[in-house]
Amino acid sequence: MYYIAETSKSFEQAAADLDTAVKNHKFGVLHIHDLGKTLRSKGIEFAEECQVFEVCNPVKAAQVLDIDMRLNMALPCRISVYTEKGQVKIGMIEPAAMLAALSSDDRLATIAKEVEQTIITMIEEAK
Repeated sequence: MYYIAETSKSFEQAAADLDTAVKNHKFGVLHIHDLGKTLRSKGIEFAEECQVFEVCNPVKAAQVLDIDMRLNMALPCRISVYTEKGQVKIGMIEPAAMLAALSSDDRLATIAKEVEQTIITMIEEAK
C-alpha cells in the first residue's frame, strides 16, 4: 500500500531532486505543503521535516475523471519527502492500491498502475 525509499541525501536535496524528477516525467507540481513548518507555526513542537508534493499528469487525471468523476477526491497524487528519526525518506500511497479500494473498474486499475510506475521512477531518481 505504501512505497517508501530511504535516501542518504539531505532533506532539502531530496526535495529539490524530487521536484526535478517530477517535472522531467511531464507531471506538474501543483503545490507543496510544508507540514513541518505549518505545525511549528501553530506552536506545535514538531521535530521532523515533511513536505507533501501534490503532483498531476493532466492526461491521466482526465482519463480517471472520465471514468468516474467521484475520484476527483483521490486526486492529485501525493509524494512526501520527510524525516523520521534522522532518516530522510521519500514515499507515496500506491495509486493502484488506493484506486482499487475505491473502484473495481479495470480501466482505472490500468491507469493507476501506469501512474504508479512513473512515480516510483521519480522517487528512485530523487533518492
